[in-house]
Amino acid sequence: MDDSLPPGPPVAESPFGKVPVEITVAVGRARPRVRELLALKGDSVLPLDRRIDDPVELFIGGELIGTGELIELEGEQAGQLAVRLVEVRKPGGGA
Repeated sequence: MDDSLPPGPPVAESPFGKVPVEITVAVGRARPRVRELLALKGDSVLPLDRRIDDPVELFIGGELIGTGELIELEGEQAGQLAVRLVEVRKPGGGA
């Protein structure tokens, strides 16, 4: 099967170029027991399975589309989180 796509207009010229897409950034997962969940209070800490410098995963519609690293923006957007892309996967899971 040929995975190549036929040539088309650049994304900016395509009618799809302005369609918003939601990307979910997963910073880690927690796996508490039910009794631990029931004990959570307002100041509780829920440890994740990753460290602060570990890569984050980017998903669209539940499909992993790449990895990145969390950064903090500067200037007018100081304090806002962002993701610097490290790897972008091709559709279907290839790198």
